[in-house]
Amino acid sequence: MNETFEKVGRFRFGYHVKDVDSFFSAAKIAYAAWKDADTSADDPVDSDQDKAGENPVFDESNVRDVAFRWVRGGYRPDKVDAALDRLEGAFLQRKRARVMLDEGESAWLEKIYAQATTLYPRMLRPAGVRFRDASGKGYLKTDVDKLLDLIASYFDGKAQLKSEEVRKAVFRPARKNNAYDESVVDVYLDRVIHVLMAVE
Repeated sequence: MNETFEKVGRFRFGYHVKDVDSFFSAAKIAYAAWKDADTSADDPVDSDQDKAGENPVFDESNVRDVAFRWVRGGYRPDKVDAALDRLEGAFLQRKRARVMLDEGESAWLEKIYAQATTLYPRMLRPAGVRFRDASGKGYLKTDVDKLLDLIASYFDGKAQLKSEEVRKAVFRPARKNNAYDESVVDVYLDRVIHVLMAVE
């Protein structure tokens, strides 16, 4: 039987195979339903249902938020994560195309601008207090602040930045007052990546 992704070694941990395969199968069906809806005006799809009429709306947010169980001998996380990045981009590009077709390019840009505006308050805070302090181990504040300064420069039109650069950012570990809470930073950067992908 052919596996969807390469697996880790037998004694190493990776993503649960059935979890991953089920998710990508559902995503494939949902993406195909989007395509059918885009190409058939006589076959409308309810806004709260997919084409099959059974499953909730499936879009880039589902891809961005998915989490898989860790098991021995599972799929290689780096391979699955790379595929998720591509899948999220595909859903987002299709959404952009639909909005631009139905409402025009300005409507899409207004939606993205509104999302980008919600990111500014964090950037405007002084370095060192932009996020909640870690209760134990977290991300080194100076590393995170450096990235946020770059993001701010990008939104001000003073620097170039790609979503992949934010996605692949690595922060050195630190503790307590020298560190930001990892979960809060991760959620914020996910929102940044979404905005960047929407205009790439």
